[in-house]
Amino acid sequence: MMTTLVSPEISELEDELILVDENDHCIGSLAKQRAHEDGGVLHRAFSIFIFDREQRMLLQLRGENKYHFGGRWTNACCSHPRKGEELSAAAHRRLREEMGFDVPLQEIFSFIYRAHDARSGLTEHEFDHVFVGEYSGDPQPNRDEIDGWKWVSLAELRADIDAQPERYTVWFRLSVGRVCDWLAA
Repeated sequence: MMTTLVSPEISELEDELILVDENDHCIGSLAKQRAHEDGGVLHRAFSIFIFDREQRMLLQLRGENKYHFGGRWTNACCSHPRKGEELSAAAHRRLREEMGFDVPLQEIFSFIYRAHDARSGLTEHEFDHVFVGEYSGDPQPNRDEIDGWKWVSLAELRADIDAQPERYTVWFRLSVGRVCDWLAA
C-alpha cells in the first residue's frame, strides 16, 4: 500500500480560518485559500515575537515556496488558528511546527491590517494577535516553510528595516515598533 505525504503547507491551505468582525467576534469560517483571494476577508491570526536573554529578536526568512510573501524576513512565527481551535493553543502548535520549540507566550496587543502580495495575487486581511516569549537556544526550523533564521539586535533590525523595508513582511513592519516599545517598558 502506498501512502502519499502531504506537506504541512498544502494541508494548511485547506484549513478553515475563523472570520471575524472589527471587534474580533467570530462571524463564520472560510477555507484558507479563499480567505486570501479577491482582496482578502478579515480573519483571526497571530504573530509571535521571540527574544533571548540579551533582548535579541529571533527572525525567520519565510520560505520561497510560501503561498504568499515568500522570501521575506518576519517574526519568529505567524499563522492562523483553525476553525474550533483556541488562539493560544494555535500559537503554541505553530511555534512547535515552524521553529521546533515551545515557550510560555503572552499576548500584548492586537491590530487589524490588510496587505496585498503582488507576486502571489493574495491578500492578508487580518485581526492579528501579537504574542511574545523568551527562548535562548537554537531553533530547529521546519525547512519546508523556513529558508533561514537569525538572532538580531533591535538596533541592527531597526536600521535594516529603515534601509530595506521591502525585505520584511508588512505585518512585521506594522507591529515591530509596538513590540519593541513593550519590551523597553
